[in-house]
Amino acid sequence: MKAFLILEDGTVFRGTHIGARREIISEIVFNTSMAGYLEVLTDPSYAGQAVCMTYPLIGNYGICRDDMESSRPWPDGFIVRELSRIPSNFRCDMSLQQFLEENNVPGIAGIDTRALTKILREKGTMNGMITTREYPDAEEILPRLRAYTTGKVVEKVTCREKYTVRPSAGLADNGPLSGAARFDGAAYEKGLREPRPSLVKELNGSGLRVALLDFGAKANIARSLAERGCEVTVYPARTSAEEIVADRPDGIMLSNGPGDPKECGDIIGEIRKLYDTDIPIFAICLGHQLMALATGADTYKMKYGHRGGNHPVKDLATGRVYISSQNHGYVVDMEKLDPKVAVPAFVNVNDGTNEGLAYTGKNIFTVQYHPEACPGPQDSRYLFDRFIRMMREGGSENA
Repeated sequence: MKAFLILEDGTVFRGTHIGARREIISEIVFNTSMAGYLEVLTDPSYAGQAVCMTYPLIGNYGICRDDMESSRPWPDGFIVRELSRIPSNFRCDMSLQQFLEENNVPGIAGIDTRALTKILREKGTMNGMITTREYPDAEEILPRLRAYTTGKVVEKVTCREKYTVRPSAGLADNGPLSGAARFDGAAYEKGLREPRPSLVKELNGSGLRVALLDFGAKANIARSLAERGCEVTVYPARTSAEEIVADRPDGIMLSNGPGDPKECGDIIGEIRKLYDTDIPIFAICLGHQLMALATGADTYKMKYGHRGGNHPVKDLATGRVYISSQNHGYVVDMEKLDPKVAVPAFVNVNDGTNEGLAYTGKNIFTVQYHPEACPGPQDSRYLFDRFIRMMREGGSENA
């Protein structure tokens, strides 16, 4: 069946329909990863967006449910050059086509995804429509495309009630098993397996309790802490600072998530209260941006963002460069950062944008990229160990 991708600048791509048969309008973004399409699809940070994969063949190893970052896909649509309809992998549970159909995600294949990517790089991220309907005059729908906004998507992806991930079995208690929570219990329990033998020697977080604010958290964040012996309590995004502090955590994590950080006004206010405590805090991606906003800095929307598993970031303290996984369209504005509050800790080697902050005199550090991801070597996993060391020692690493 024919399908069309119509961009808000009037560009039309013609291809083949994949996934669910329905029409969507969304923000069109691209991801440069060569593998990991399932992790991309199940990353809540893509809520409100349709994802174009720049690598030309997608779906060749099918869907392995154990690798899902949440219980369902979050992008509005999926765009590929070629969809592999016959996957080959001993862990495969189903094909990508079946997964898209099962979860009502529409898509388009057979278009020149690199040409699309060039348009987005030159003109910036823009809205578009995926449809099987042929519009004689595409101009008539352009106002609808330009009017689209992702809105307050954090409210859409956060869990509905708090729950606990315990280190003994690496399984979630309470919240994920209820219908109101975001995660499907069985799928989540599969993902949070018992600590791998290679990590047993790193279980130095035994007895530590971490509060994880879920703005769209990927499952591997809680898993990474549970593997190190921490008990992780996951809280809905709008949980008050008072409730979190009353539970007396040893540390607080602010998760990744979708959308414009400035849409999270009430959440930013609660994060400011957490900043004013002496509890160690580690923030990732959206959480990094929200902490910056809570302490007087600013953020802005990037031209086309960073999305992929091959972004180099430099540690300004050591000069070492890491290959990182990233997914964000907003960034902290370094020109409006007060050095008395925070200083740059990491920088993107490609474009010089900020990739992390160290907060002056506080037990707080934040990164823009994803240390829980595995874009190749597990380059940035040491940041979880640093967080545990901060909780153990109780002293500021940034003083």
